[in-house]
Amino acid sequence: MNSSLLWIIAGMAVVTYIPRMLPFVVLNGKRLPSWVEGALRNVPFAALGALIFPGLLFVHDSLFFGIVGAASAVILSYVNENMVFIVLGSIFILSLLLPIF
Repeated sequence: MNSSLLWIIAGMAVVTYIPRMLPFVVLNGKRLPSWVEGALRNVPFAALGALIFPGLLFVHDSLFFGIVGAASAVILSYVNENMVFIVLGSIFILSLLLPIF
């Protein structure tokens, strides 16, 4: 391993660490406004949606197949909050519909 590769890895580590450390240093002991806290509470859901949504469009070469899978997961999540039930139920529903597509 040459020294330039080590410098690149060290630089990436610093660039990754600074945005994670900066809020703790700057906001140490300070209280954020309630509207900021409310917006930050929704960030994980928005990130998860951004990761999942593109996959729905290209699953099994059929947009309808992805929409049916997402709709079945949403319906099953209203019925039961158990994640294993939701995933297995969606897989079961799509396996029943697989011969149609």
